[in-house]
Amino acid sequence: MKVIIPVAGIGFKLRPHTNTQPKALIPLAGKTILSIIIEQFRDKGVKEFIFIVGHLGEKIEEYVKEHHTNIKGVFIYQNERKGTAHAISLTEDWVKNEDAIIVFGDTICEFDVKKLIKSKTSVLCVHKVDDPRQFGVAVIEEDTLLINKVVEKPQIPTSNLALVGIYKIKETKLLFECITQLLKAHTNDEKQLSLTDCLECMIQKHISMHAMKVESWFDCGKAENILSTNAILLKKFKQKTIAKSSSIIRSVIIPPVSIPPSCKIENSIIGPNVTIGEYAKITNTVIHNSIIGSYSSLHHCILQNSLIGSDTEVQSLPKSLNIGDDTKVDL
Repeated sequence: MKVIIPVAGIGFKLRPHTNTQPKALIPLAGKTILSIIIEQFRDKGVKEFIFIVGHLGEKIEEYVKEHHTNIKGVFIYQNERKGTAHAISLTEDWVKNEDAIIVFGDTICEFDVKKLIKSKTSVLCVHKVDDPRQFGVAVIEEDTLLINKVVEKPQIPTSNLALVGIYKIKETKLLFECITQLLKAHTNDEKQLSLTDCLECMIQKHISMHAMKVESWFDCGKAENILSTNAILLKKFKQKTIAKSSSIIRSVIIPPVSIPPSCKIENSIIGPNVTIGEYAKITNTVIHNSIIGSYSSLHHCILQNSLIGSDTEVQSLPKSLNIGDDTKVDL
């Protein structure tokens, strides 16, 4: 059993953060998106992972080797942007005919991981959405959960069950045959072939695939959604992570928060719903509902609903007021 994690995307919707940081390494609730995915499967006994990297791929590789020494990782570079099907095709020599689980690198869900691993048929994880036109969708038989059809971003949806980006594939040989077939059919055009098209090819060849409905699906695609996901996960993990070695002086911490041991915080109010990266320095600052990157420096700030990248300095001027009665001030 191998877990394939495509993390080669550029992450346009999260720029400027993804200009210098892979989306999968954005901190969430004291972890990264990538670590949350790895740990879901590692904790159930899976040790072999294949990472498909591209944009800033060396940072992904460095991070995994430093923080996940107890797994076996293979890193494959996708140098051409030809879609998710092309990305998966690059893993054929490593997967061979083994069962494989595919998890897109921005997908965080709550689901029965053990049940997925032990499934005797191929499984596609799904979740109900309001607007299916933005996703690949599955048409299923409700009583058996057998999938009859999958369609990528249908203009007139016949189902509101979106494919969340987690797949268990048992017939991997046929999967790679379908990918090869569809890539050859689109050799001369610029269409980015989706994995959904390849799964539909397998269904048409009478492969049984079943749907697994996930309990929660956390959106990590846009800045505002990243912040709401961070808040949800902090509450879920019941985080008030303040390491004993953290230097916190004359400050108020309002949980849930995640503060690593290397941070220095003075004369500040932090929380709720705040994740702070390693070695951040924060003085005379108020922060809530925000994510602060590693090695950042914040002074005399009031921040809310903010996503601050790593190695960033934010500084405002300290203010002193002498105000009489019946006065309104808007700073």
